[in-house]
Amino acid sequence: MKTLRLTLESFRFAWQALKSNLLRTILSLLGVTVGIFAIIAVFAVVDSLEANVRQSMSFVGDKVIYVAKWPWAFGGDYPWWKYFNRPVPSVREFRELQKNLGPNNNGIAIFASTSGNTFKAGSNSLSDCNFQGVTFDFRKVSDVPIAEGRYFTPQEIESARNVAVVGADIAQNLFPNGTALGREFKSRGQKFIVIGVMQKEGKKLLDTPSNDTNCLIPFTSFTKMFALNTGGMTGVTPTIAVKGRDEDAGLLNLEYELQGVLRNIRGLKPREEDNFALNRPEMLANAITKLFSVIGVAGAVIGSFAMLVGGFGIANIMFVSVKERTNIIGIQKSLGAKNYFILFQFLFEAIFLCLIGGAAGIFLVFLITIIPQDSMPLFLSGGNIALGLTVSVVIGMLAGIIPAVLAANMDPVIAIRSK
Repeated sequence: MKTLRLTLESFRFAWQALKSNLLRTILSLLGVTVGIFAIIAVFAVVDSLEANVRQSMSFVGDKVIYVAKWPWAFGGDYPWWKYFNRPVPSVREFRELQKNLGPNNNGIAIFASTSGNTFKAGSNSLSDCNFQGVTFDFRKVSDVPIAEGRYFTPQEIESARNVAVVGADIAQNLFPNGTALGREFKSRGQKFIVIGVMQKEGKKLLDTPSNDTNCLIPFTSFTKMFALNTGGMTGVTPTIAVKGRDEDAGLLNLEYELQGVLRNIRGLKPREEDNFALNRPEMLANAITKLFSVIGVAGAVIGSFAMLVGGFGIANIMFVSVKERTNIIGIQKSLGAKNYFILFQFLFEAIFLCLIGGAAGIFLVFLITIIPQDSMPLFLSGGNIALGLTVSVVIGMLAGIIPAVLAANMDPVIAIRSK
């Protein structure tokens, strides 16, 4: 109980010392404020940048394996012409995979898209839009956020009905007055009825496909309008995507099963190489993680120099504070104050300075995050706030420990005579 009371007394003495020299306190914590601001601002920008890049790449889905002709990453000495001679995924292979894949998949879809299309509704039109033909399970392998209306039914997909789920920009431009649901638009000589409108995505950091100008239609309707690539130089190349299960760690079971079924479908002999690529979004995710880890470390090193300067400033002020209060230290020790009581006074004072400075730096970062940003909204995570406060406490302890030890070990007689 006595130790707790003395500790609280140390807090009170430290707080009074800070209040009695308010101008010096403010000037001292400026260095820490700048240092914490530099470090946390760098981490906030890196985290926000990474989150926005990942959001821009969200169209590739999560836990999905893509069957394609070309790999997303080339490796080794594999000749390019072998990739070039590979067959493209086909509707027949999609049907065979639907029938033969086991329980390791959570949905399989085939889709294809074209750009540069013009949509018209009455006197309104919008150019440079995307047509994307999809099968029913497409919403399982890729995010299709419906804001109004609904998704396709299996009957609409199989019977090739001219129905569409459109992006927010398409709905807003073609049907500026009222809802787009149930309304009709034309493109490439075909009429389509809107059954759903997707949520608005807004501007992305990367120039990746956006749902705002995307129009989903049944894959069977798409094939009536556009010729599919069957292995030649013309036509739209489809992609097959297979969604994995959460319990399949690393999608290894799905990949092995998919590889075996595809080899059987294409009639490959045991010693023949695969003539298809199984691509995963994790390739992109891992590359993004490595890139931003390097950027974060570089930013932290740069910000730490500012923090180091702030720490030296606090240490300098603490030495001055010990010098000014030498006589008071002698009086306290002569009245029975323990060494740890004196030590805590100055250590807490240094920690208080750094905590106040750190909190001010974090608050400045927060003010930046509330400024509206279109392409890259910034955010301040709880982890970065905790990191900033922890670094402040550590810097306060390092900057104040030597002055505090010197004060605690003073001879009370010499300290009293110092005045």
